[in-house]
Amino acid sequence: MKIFTSPGRIIITCSKRLSPYVEQEVVDLGFIPKETFATGLALYGTINDCIKLNVNLRCASQVHYSLKEFEANHPEDLYRELVAYPWEKILSNEGYFSVTSNVDHPSVNNNLYVNVKVKDAIVDRITRETGKRPDSGSSLTGAVIYVFWKNNRAEVFLDTSGETLSKHGYRKIPGKAPMLEALAAATLMASKWDRESPFINPMCGSGTVAIEAVLLATCRKPGLFRNNYSFMHFIGYDPGVYESALAEIREQVKDVPGLIVIASDISKDAIEIAKANAGNAGVQDLIRFKQCDFEETFVHEGRAGVVYFNPEYGERLGEISDLNLTYARIGDFMKKKCQGYTGYIFTGNLDLAKKVGLKASRRIEFYTARLDCRLFEYELYGGTRREIKQTPPEIA
Repeated sequence: MKIFTSPGRIIITCSKRLSPYVEQEVVDLGFIPKETFATGLALYGTINDCIKLNVNLRCASQVHYSLKEFEANHPEDLYRELVAYPWEKILSNEGYFSVTSNVDHPSVNNNLYVNVKVKDAIVDRITRETGKRPDSGSSLTGAVIYVFWKNNRAEVFLDTSGETLSKHGYRKIPGKAPMLEALAAATLMASKWDRESPFINPMCGSGTVAIEAVLLATCRKPGLFRNNYSFMHFIGYDPGVYESALAEIREQVKDVPGLIVIASDISKDAIEIAKANAGNAGVQDLIRFKQCDFEETFVHEGRAGVVYFNPEYGERLGEISDLNLTYARIGDFMKKKCQGYTGYIFTGNLDLAKKVGLKASRRIEFYTARLDCRLFEYELYGGTRREIKQTPPEIA
């Protein structure tokens, strides 16, 4: 079975409402999507194509390669179909694999039971054919098999990613309520930022948005920060294909002369965490960090740019009361200090967004955890501004 070079159906999954941005990335890579849906898209290609997708995609979660589709009305049907499949040609009997699933069937009330049945079928098949038993478990550090079973149709995939692609690998210290890297990248792709003008990120928290902005501007792909994928653990894997894909994304990294990215936060701990994460991403020297209240954040005049806030959403009554004032202050800051810029506020609290006191030119839908979110865009028009040469204050 030459799965690495045999075309098949590929399903790329992502978080809800991110599929338009994954589609844009896929098209930019030269692939043609066959179908786009709420949480992903489908295309045709090989596992070698999956390697390219895995190292490049910013907004995706997993890249699945379809092996087999069949009718199933009970977990025993899964076992019967899969114990007959030639797993010994895909998985090493000395290797390690895990099983994940998404199941919607009346005969199942626990996905873990399905995972066990699939694992048993694979192990029994390989043991019978080779005389040796592969190891298995819940960790996604080796080969990963994924099962999608809805109603009476089941489909089994090779999950070529393993650990989710939505975490880009540089954020070793998450900080308080961090935005997922894939979501941050998608919001930046949805914005009007030209990736050359100033990008100002007050209330930066753990630095995810500012870091993703620099990664996007300098064409640094997520594959630069990761060295283990599920595709590496299937029989037939050619390290040369991966090395070639890695060399390609390394060559794409570029300098952006004069790029200005400023990240500020009132918390000293947040700034230290953001600096550490930026260091892991290799971009600490490209971000100017400052510990200060957001109203003291330096904004370059005379140049159109972007100012991006991701404030807290609030969960308790006392927090909401305090945040009413915070959102109003954000609106005042953008009106008074950011004229000529495009402002963005990402929030999961649509009532708090009304306190900003500005009319949004766009309300872009996103989703995080279980919250319906919006990226609000504000055109911060002002009078004619003189081109003023300014030197920012010393950045901590």
